Amino acid sequence: MRAIVVRSFAATPELADMPVPEPGVGAVRVQLEAAGVNPFDQRMATGILDGKLPHDFPMILGVDGAGTVSSVGPGVNKFAVGDRVVGKFLNPPVGHGSFAEYAVLPEDATLVRIPDGVPTIAAAALPTAGVTAQDIVDASKIEPDQTVLIVGATGGVGSFLVQLANMAGAHVIATARGADADQMTRLGAAATIDYTQGPVAAQVAAAYPNGVDALFDLVSPPEALAELTAVVRDGGTVYSTIWAADQDALCDRSIKGGNIESSGRAPELTRLLDRVAAGDVVVPIDATIPLAAAASVIGASGARGKTVLSI
Repeated sequence: MRAIVVRSFAATPELADMPVPEPGVGAVRVQLEAAGVNPFDQRMATGILDGKLPHDFPMILGVDGAGTVSSVGPGVNKFAVGDRVVGKFLNPPVGHGSFAEYAVLPEDATLVRIPDGVPTIAAAALPTAGVTAQDIVDASKIEPDQTVLIVGATGGVGSFLVQLANMAGAHVIATARGADADQMTRLGAAATIDYTQGPVAAQVAAAYPNGVDALFDLVSPPEALAELTAVVRDGGTVYSTIWAADQDALCDRSIKGGNIESSGRAPELTRLLDRVAAGDVVVPIDATIPLAAAASVIGASGARGKTVLSI
């Protein structure tokens, strides 16, 4: 089968021919049709999990994937051949990911059926970015009419976060280039801040002199996040998805939150899929490219929404 692999940490991703995996006891094999691309794919290739989990090389990249169950191992009772499924293909040993024509994972992993009406391409974009956004909204306990600033709003997580925060009743302020303001408005932002027109903190302070209730930052390094935190009211909420938050500094101002890592699994993914099926959440796909071209987008920046591989 065709797969995108790295042969060692930090090696260049390449298209390779790999054996078709067979499902063991309690596992299912999925014939993949689409795979979502995330920043974590590049980090995995450079060894972020080295020393934390065992790895197999050549290491097949990719976490998010969707397709059809093609085979089941002994003892499987949750899934059957022919089920359309989506999930997170990251289980030890690392290296048997979703950037391939087939992948195997335990039936009790993060794997769920795709509801009727949800395209497979759209489903593949959800597991990491969509569930991360949902986890942030759940953890922050947004109340109606609270003001929420989302920095990095046009990316994969941000595009979902704007929608979910709006659904929770928040007044959403999204950072975006001027050309992307209309897209943010369509997704649910009440206001946009053009980060190319000056420091975001200064623009927010001028427009919202009483501050904001919450800051969800998906991109800022520690120094920039500390500056932005100044616009959050004492007792508010700050979450960083890239581990840039200074927990002690937040505590000094009774600010809740800090660094967040998504822990959502099958139940959370199912809830998000149901929202997509109902038409409440839009899956913003920026580009769909063939598997063979995956190396050109792994680690790339600047996507407006999600990039998905067509397999």
